[in-house]
Amino acid sequence: MIRSFARAAALVALTAATSAFAAYPEKPVTVVVPFAAGGPTDVVARTLAQAMGTQIKGSMIVENAGGAGGTIGAGKVARAAGDGYTLLFHHIGMATAPSLYRKLDFKPTEDLIPIGAVVEVPMTIIAKPQMAQTTLKDLLSFVKTNADKINLANAGIGSASHLCGMLLQSALKADLTTVPFQGTGPAMTALLGGQVDLMCDQSTNTTGQIKGGKVKAYAVTSKNKLATFPELPTLASEVAGFEVGVWHILYAPKGTPADVITKLQTGLQAAVKDAAFVAKMKDLGAEIMPVDRQNSAAAKALLASEIAKWSPIIQAAKVYAD
Repeated sequence: MIRSFARAAALVALTAATSAFAAYPEKPVTVVVPFAAGGPTDVVARTLAQAMGTQIKGSMIVENAGGAGGTIGAGKVARAAGDGYTLLFHHIGMATAPSLYRKLDFKPTEDLIPIGAVVEVPMTIIAKPQMAQTTLKDLLSFVKTNADKINLANAGIGSASHLCGMLLQSALKADLTTVPFQGTGPAMTALLGGQVDLMCDQSTNTTGQIKGGKVKAYAVTSKNKLATFPELPTLASEVAGFEVGVWHILYAPKGTPADVITKLQTGLQAAVKDAAFVAKMKDLGAEIMPVDRQNSAAAKALLASEIAKWSPIIQAAKVYAD
């Protein structure tokens, strides 16, 4: 009798849990973007949230929690309840944070569950309007021989522009004067005003400025040329092997039920096929991840491989943040 009662109770609990998962989401899902509103990651996140909300039949709200290279927002989600109602949309910074920050209060590979990789955004090498060099070859030659006179802007330690800048200096063996700003907007403003010379930033942030002729554009960091800027060469055409893209992954806190992860993963895979999402990403120069990376296992593997890739680069540069 007791065993029968126990089995019945377990069955009721399982049925209730299954029903709860089936009903998910019953309230708005918050997607935390660990950067300022209006930035490149924020633009992609908001476009995804709109398309994905339709797919999971719920509301997805974007919340900006910027600061410390994205670690403040990421830490907030890592400490959130694993119920599927607080998610994180982060870029390549998740792979560099363990090496950049001495006092990181969360572990990317342990405290968060990747739901799927979403898009990869190529970087662009741009300069102030007054820059005299007209070709990529001429620019790189100038940089190598005048490194001590050139200012390289970035959106702050841990930002995508900071990482690309470090990789560029390493590849060119040129030690430039780096100027960190409090976000992409201020860095771009300084570049437009001629207060700094160069910047390497995501195409999602630079496309409008390049098309408007407000900055000088020299190259893209993708393996192949971009349809958005067919006239721009790849940086690899002059710097062998140079290739960097800013991938973006959607995460949930550890402890989130597998059923919820599966539902979110399915919703993500459908959302990236949405016509409006596809059109927006094309306009921004962002490339939608291959379908075999739009799942939890593949995204987890990507994160681990990128942590291994960036760790020695950051250690060699000896750039750290508290």
